[in-house]
Amino acid sequence: AIESFTAIVSTEPVRTCVGCRRTAAKSELLRVVSVDGVLTADSEARLEGRGAYLHRDPECLHKAESRRAFQRALRLTQAPAGIEELRMSMATTHHAGA
Repeated sequence: AIESFTAIVSTEPVRTCVGCRRTAAKSELLRVVSVDGVLTADSEARLEGRGAYLHRDPECLHKAESRRAFQRALRLTQAPAGIEELRMSMATTHHAGA
């Protein structure tokens, strides 16, 4: 017999983490933009330009860095600066939320 089911539909946008490539609700991810070639966390999602989404997990940042995902997702011609600052910022918020 075929069972019917009701799908729970979320109206929240879904984005893909550039580090682990898993999808998640936009609110669960950190938007990162390049401002003059420097990666900048855009926690309010207000900065102009292309954004790359990332889990607030240092491991996802490491994966994104090693795969050059920011360069590809943000369409940069060279490797972005500011990864260490982003890493320190994420470590602080990741431990505070844990």
